[in-house]
Amino acid sequence: MKYSQKSRGFTLIELLVVIAIIGLLSSVVLASLNGARIKGRDARRLADIKQIQVALELYYGSQTAPAYPAALSSLATTYIASVPVDPATNASYTYALSSSALYYCIGATMEGTVPSPADTCDGATQGGGMTEPAGNYRVAP
Repeated sequence: MKYSQKSRGFTLIELLVVIAIIGLLSSVVLASLNGARIKGRDARRLADIKQIQVALELYYGSQTAPAYPAALSSLATTYIASVPVDPATNASYTYALSSSALYYCIGATMEGTVPSPADTCDGATQGGGMTEPAGNYRVAP
């Protein structure tokens, strides 16, 4: 069986070049998606912290002697459906309470750019010398 010179198929080299270009383009797309995933997880962390703050204020307002809870688990089912956890590690957000139970601080570790203000906790003065929670983003009431 002879092939004519007018064969209209692709050569092996042409196919390999096309496959290499497709591989290069897909790696660029996947690299850019990683940045979007980081931003998404950070947005989720901010929303979770805000949700915890609202639940803490509801708890504080419902107490006869105003005070914040000793643990975030006290908020579950009554003030919040379930206590949110970090979307990347499934670890709990860090929570610190002053000895008077009138001041708290919540901490989270952001993967991307840390929003401003990054630290509104003042454990030395308002918290009565409490140890501030871990994380590069901390909020207080």
